[in-house]
Amino acid sequence: MATPVADDRRTLGLPQPERPPLRKPRTSLKLRNALVGWTFILPNFAGFAVLTLAPVLTLFYISLTSWNIFGAAQWVGLDNFARLVGDKSFHIALGNTFYYAALHIPITIVVSLSLALLLNQKLRGAAFFRTVAFFPYITSIVAVAVVWNMLFSPEYGPINQFLSLFLGGEMPGWTVSKDWAMPAVIIVGTWKDMGYYMLLFLAGLQTVPGELHEAARIDGANAWQRFWNITLPCLRPTMFFVTVMVTIQSFKVFDLILVMTDGGPGQATLVLSQYIYQKGFEQFEFGYASAVAVVLFFICIIVTVVQFLYNKRKEA
Repeated sequence: MATPVADDRRTLGLPQPERPPLRKPRTSLKLRNALVGWTFILPNFAGFAVLTLAPVLTLFYISLTSWNIFGAAQWVGLDNFARLVGDKSFHIALGNTFYYAALHIPITIVVSLSLALLLNQKLRGAAFFRTVAFFPYITSIVAVAVVWNMLFSPEYGPINQFLSLFLGGEMPGWTVSKDWAMPAVIIVGTWKDMGYYMLLFLAGLQTVPGELHEAARIDGANAWQRFWNITLPCLRPTMFFVTVMVTIQSFKVFDLILVMTDGGPGQATLVLSQYIYQKGFEQFEFGYASAVAVVLFFICIIVTVVQFLYNKRKEA
């Protein structure tokens, strides 16, 4: 029933007031937003589930079986993990993996950060040198291994010829020596990876406020004090990310050692990733290889969690 005020406005020919639009329930709006969000997430999540999550779950199952791919998998429980306890080759690969990671991680971080600090200056040709430093990261690993093996040649390699100018006695055997093979691989790994992490540090350095450096310079702080008290704290998020990435990469090193030394001489450079490859794709012991992969998986998880907790404690 129309109100008297509305009848009077209609009689005088005045426009009727507009009714406010009906509001949609907030629950339907939240549901629509959620569906839109899941629409964006779903393709990436589907790829993750199919290409990463499913293989990882399958890995855990296969590690509890004995399977050579030609027949049905036989359930053996924890026998594969019990076998690892007495496997000397596994112990050597585990030790070599920690050896590589313990040296490769700090050296790569220090060299990458040093390059970033140097190339962050206003130097002529800085862009060219950044490209040169990044180029090894995108170079074929096979080409890198062939060239460096020639450089490390004990008799004809230019590295030993250069060292002989300053050092006397017997020169290092590098890739043909059990004592020097792993240091040689670490040198090449650092050289190949430093360009990528240098770019990450360069991106982090762009976020450091220049006003802080100017104020510290006015207060009389030298270059080292400015780096330690201003640059390094501002780089903490970048440093944390780089540390986690280079740590995981170090523990999973495979291709460089495979094409450069093939785990030799003997087992001097045998690492867990290559041991997994040998057991799985050369000896067809997929159950046992999966057990080694599970161990490597948990090592990466534990080290990463420790780094997260340490970083969280520093930020508190």
